[in-house]
Amino acid sequence: MSKTKEKSTTGHKALSALGIILCIILIPILVINVTLIVKSYTNTQEVPKIGGYAPLIVLTGSMEPEIMSGDLIIVKQIEPKDVKVKDVVAFFDPDGNGTSIVTHRIIDIYEENGSLYFKTQGDANDAEDRLPVPADDIVGIYITRIVGAGNVAMFMQTTAGLIICVVVPLVLLIAWDIIRRKRYEKANKQDTDALLAELEELKAAKAQEQEKSDSE
Repeated sequence: MSKTKEKSTTGHKALSALGIILCIILIPILVINVTLIVKSYTNTQEVPKIGGYAPLIVLTGSMEPEIMSGDLIIVKQIEPKDVKVKDVVAFFDPDGNGTSIVTHRIIDIYEENGSLYFKTQGDANDAEDRLPVPADDIVGIYITRIVGAGNVAMFMQTTAGLIICVVVPLVLLIAWDIIRRKRYEKANKQDTDALLAELEELKAAKAQEQEKSDSE
């Protein structure tokens, strides 16, 4: 009986550990992915942030080797006046369609007609960007990257990605929890049956002793 309980406890701990691991892996990715999806359906001029931080997917190799294509980077909202030369910043591309975001290094800062402007260049590029970046177009300063997570986030936005990365793990976790519960209930039933059998044996032994005592 103690062995059965020990096995049940071990299985429960294993399942709990598996659930925690899945949560640690899936929840941040889901939060980031939902943030990116929200961006695509809301105002494209506003980058959604969580506590002043925004996740961005890197699509080009212009900042290699520090930042690679397919990485997911985290940028922090910053006042343009606090940006310094050599900082890596994300900004709305003044040479783009008005919605695309680029992450490049600041190579120069100047003021014109009372407004700040930033000259930028990708570390892997031979020349600086064609147009300066107005202060209002700065999205945030680069903080860190998660290698390859951008590819995962983009894949998760597809139907196949949602099924493989979200639906399947959740279904497996639920199925395993159902199996665990059934095993736990079965083990408890076995323990209960064993206790009842022991009680019946004790009752029978007691009855025999009582009969023997009465016959004497």
